[in-house]
Parts: sequence; C-alpha cells; structure tokens
Amino acid sequence: MSFIAPTSPNLRFGLFELDVVAGELRKAGILIKLQPQPFRVLLQLVNRAGTVVTREDIKQDLWSDSTFVDFDHGINFAINQIRAALADSADNPRYIETLPRRGYRFIAQVEHELSVAEDSIVRAPGVGDDSGNAGAGDIDLPASSGSWWRNVRFSIVAAVVVVLLILAVQFARRRFTRPANPSGERVMLAVLPFANFSGDASQEYFNDGLTEEMITLLGSADPKRLGVIARTSAMKYKNTQKDVQQIGRELGVDYVLEGSVRREGDRVRISAQLIQVRDQTHLWAESYERDGRDTLALEILIANTISDEVELTLSPPRAIARRTNARPVNPAAYDLYLQGRFYWNQRTEAGFRKGVESFNQAIAKDPNFAQAYVGLADCYILLGPNDVMPAKQVYPLAKEAVLKALQLDDTLAEAHASLGFVTLLYDWNPTRAENEFRRAIELDPNYPTAHHWYAYDLAAMNRSDEAIAEIRRAVELDPVSAIVNTDACQILFLARRDDEAIAQCQKTIGLDPQFGQAYWYLGLLYEQKGMFDQAFEAFMKATPGPADSAQGLEFRAAYRHSGINGYWHQRLAMLERQSEAHYVSPWTFAVSHALAGERGRALEDLEKAFDERYPSMVFVQVEPVFDSLRSNQRFKDLLHRISSPP
Repeated sequence: MSFIAPTSPNLRFGLFELDVVAGELRKAGILIKLQPQPFRVLLQLVNRAGTVVTREDIKQDLWSDSTFVDFDHGINFAINQIRAALADSADNPRYIETLPRRGYRFIAQVEHELSVAEDSIVRAPGVGDDSGNAGAGDIDLPASSGSWWRNVRFSIVAAVVVVLLILAVQFARRRFTRPANPSGERVMLAVLPFANFSGDASQEYFNDGLTEEMITLLGSADPKRLGVIARTSAMKYKNTQKDVQQIGRELGVDYVLEGSVRREGDRVRISAQLIQVRDQTHLWAESYERDGRDTLALEILIANTISDEVELTLSPPRAIARRTNARPVNPAAYDLYLQGRFYWNQRTEAGFRKGVESFNQAIAKDPNFAQAYVGLADCYILLGPNDVMPAKQVYPLAKEAVLKALQLDDTLAEAHASLGFVTLLYDWNPTRAENEFRRAIELDPNYPTAHHWYAYDLAAMNRSDEAIAEIRRAVELDPVSAIVNTDACQILFLARRDDEAIAQCQKTIGLDPQFGQAYWYLGLLYEQKGMFDQAFEAFMKATPGPADSAQGLEFRAAYRHSGINGYWHQRLAMLERQSEAHYVSPWTFAVSHALAGERGRALEDLEKAFDERYPSMVFVQVEPVFDSLRSNQRFKDLLHRISSPP
C-alpha cells in the first residue's frame, strides 16, 4: 500500500484540526505540540478514517526509506504520543481504536475543509473542468486554453501553498521563540519520578537516581528564570493517580516532565515528555535508546532539549556544560552512585549505612568520581545529628570525603554545601561555613539543600530574618518535603516566632500526618505558650509506638499525676532504657533535663555534648529550651567556648 495524500489542507474532528500545510495539530485553535513522526502517523489514520491501517502499512509508508530498525517501538511511541495529545484512551477510545494483531482505526467523524484560496480556484464561475470542456455560460476560450488554464491554476495553487508555508514558518518562529514568560518572572518545573518499565523492582534505584540527576541538571540550567522542584517533593508523586493539573497546583509549577525507563541488560531506553500544566499541552516528547554506558550523556541531551522547549534561551546551561565537559565516568561506578543516592534518600540509619557501602564501592571502581565522594560525605553528615553515631566518629570522615570531591571538581554545588554543613556542625564555625553555602548557591541557586542548610547557619549566627528567608526558599523548591517543612518549623522556633511556627507545624502535619518530628516541635511550641494539654498530645504523637501501648499508658499516667513535668521525667526514664541498647546523645538528655527543671543535670549533659562535639551545640545560644540556663555562669562559659572555634 502507498501513502494516500490528504484530500484537503485542513482536516477536522471534534475540537481538533489538522493543518496539513503547516504540519500542526490544534485544539479549539490552540496549538498542540506533536513531533513530526507522530503527526505523520496521525495524518495517515485521519485520512483513512473508518478503515483499518495495519502496522505494516505504517512501516511501509513512513519508514520504508529509513535506517530506523526498531519499527515496533517507533509505532508504539507515535501512537502513545498521539493519544496523549488527543487525551484519548486505548481502553475507551474516542479517536483511535486498536485492533489486536491487525492495526488501528480512526473512529471519529472527519470533516475535510478546503482553504479559502483553493475553494475560490476550484469554484470560480465561468471556468471549465480540468478537461477543458466549457460549461453553460462559460467564457469561450481557444482550444489550447485547457492546458493553459491547468498551468495557470497550478501556478496559483503553488503560490498559495508557498504563501501558506511562509506564514506557517513565521507563526512557528513566533510561537517557539517568544519568551515563555514575558514578564521575566521565573517559571517552575517539576520532574516527576521516572516510571520503571523494566519489570524488575530491583531497578527502582536506577529510575529514582536518574530522576534525581535530571533534577540536578535542569536545576542548574538557568536558575534565574527556571526553578526546579526538589527530589524529595517530586518523589511524593511516584506511582500517583493524580493528574498533571492537580500535581502542578500542589507544587506550584508551570511545567511537568514525566518519563519512563526500560533497562534490559546493557541497553537503556528513556522516554520523556514535557507538559504545560495550564492546559495540559504536550510541548515535547521523545524517546531515546542507548548503551547503558551512555546514560550520563543521555541525561544531558534530554536536559538540553527540555531547557530549549521551555524557551529560557539557555546558551548553554552552566551545569549542563560542566557535565558535558566532565571526564567520562566508569559505568559501573555511576550505577553504584545511583544506588547510593537511592539509599541516602531513604533518610534511615539502614539507608545511610547502605549508602556508605555503595558510594565506597563506586569510589573503588572510579577513584576520581567526585560526586561519589559527595554522596559519601552526605551519608556521614546525617549519621551525626540523629543519635546514630557520635559526631567524632563520622564528621572527620565526612570532611575528608568532601574535600576530596572539591579537589577533583570545585564547581560542584553539592560539595560546597556539604562542606559548609560539616564546617557548621562539627567545626562550629558558622562564619566560615557561610562562605561555602554562598558559593554553593552561586553555582546552583536551585539546589534546595544549600538553602536548607544555609538557613541553619544563619540561625546559629542569630540572623533570624535571613534564616527564615532561606528556609522559605528551600520550601519553595521542595514544597511537599516533610523534613524541609519541619525544619522550617524549627527555624521559626529558634527565631521565637511562635505563632508562625505553629502554623508551619500544622501545615507540615497536613502534608504528612505520620511525620513525628513536626509534632515534636508543635509540642515544644505549645509548652512555650503554656498550652500543656495540647503540648502533651503533640508529644505523644511524636513518640514512636501506639498511644495505648504500655509505654503510652505510662506517659499518660505520669501526665495525669504531675502534669507536663511528669511527662519529661517519664521521657528521661525512657531514654535511660534506650541508652542501654544503643547510642543516645547527651544533647537529647540535656533537652529533657532542662525542660524537667533539672538545670544541673542539663548543664552536665551539655558539657558531655561539647566534649563529643555534638552538632546541635552550635545552636545553644539561640535554643529556647535552654532559656532557664542563661543566667548560669557555667552556661555562659560554655557559650564562649562554642563561639571560639579553632
């Protein structure tokens, strides 16, 4: 079968119109982006509406002169893109019906609409038909006039087509070169978790890691004009049933990138599409297949294409250029790096330990892989302040790893942020740490962790307004992250803006009702305001385990008997039992002793925390839970020692 040429330049079905001359699909006059090959498949189906078009027909007509070999994938991708553009469903089709083992059929009513110019040529009064035979009332022309008129008409039609093509090109140029945001304001993009089409759950780390890397690449593209939602917020939508508009509304974004990964042996196939949230227009879609060793190059290719599509005039993006010019990375090392980030993002002790293992394996395979050293440092950093391991055991390792990363590549924003956090939490030197955070933000203003950790640095220096501005920037980039929103509660708490902090805690609990740390700060805030019943209930929700457990009943009995002071004494008893089984920091004891009114014990615990170089000690001077100790000379001496870093 040969391709049947369209009978008219405009084909209509429902609210859609195919402009054959311009090669465009429009819905109610609005352009719907469709790549050339899917457009040609759609044109073939529409032009043969009501009849079966086999897959072999499509292959012969559209790929007969191509070296493209994966025809089946090409056809599947084209049909999927067409259905996405038409908001059609394979299960309940309105436009394209799939006939198993046969092909496809376009089932909607199609109207063939002639252009005004061609209509005037075909129906001009007094002109005979193409054979040259004169009709009644026609002008009497010489015998040779038939061929003459055919030539004239051909010239007119050709001229009209040329004019239409010129207009189409001018329209396309205006459409695709105009600023996406004429006001100059930043647009926001969310990269949704790439779906795993490999049929192997063990490949989830690869998909999640690829998602995070795409976020990093695009986030560094043109940060003044493009903001990219952080990985922790994006991952909330893994396997979601929510539509693009709802996701866009919840994240506050203008565009959404979604995609899938099929990994089979050494081959990787990545499909991605960019959607404008406002009207769910598909702006761009493409599929790539490469050797697994080309994954990093593939990320850069997709990131460049998307950056162009959101029309931010990137030339070229800084981070993408940096990655493009970077030395090749050992494929096995890169795979292990993705595994490490997958584990690190679980934010559990087991995840951190597995992350350390994966990053060390990556470094063993490629000792010059800078990002693997950053990942290793980040695992050690978060093992320190979570009552997992003493700071003296992990922070020197974190600093060694991040300094090695910067030695290999001093343009890594992640490395500067990690060094800043180690400098703040272990060296207790917020001034020097600020230099690293500012450098990280300069390199990548869209890196939310830099803003997140910089907020703590500013809080430690009692620059509360700046700290709040930074944590709010982190929340903007990571809007549904439970930990970032909870840490916003803490920054407001340290700034003594209690009402704002309570509102932030309630917002965080609305995002994740099971996140205990938000209840912890809510309890502290309620206690500060003398709302003890509310404080106790919040503390109970912050404590692991069911409320009707033996431990829960003990807490309730203590509160009934001695009020909020009873709760704190019962908590101290619980911590003593836990410390027999695993490490509990002296800082944790100090907080409970101070709030239980045991000032001497609290000071003893703080001295131990100082000797251990516990990370949170850098915040003692602004921490409200220690307000009862501020007049004590021992406490003042301790503050002086903390504020005099080596």
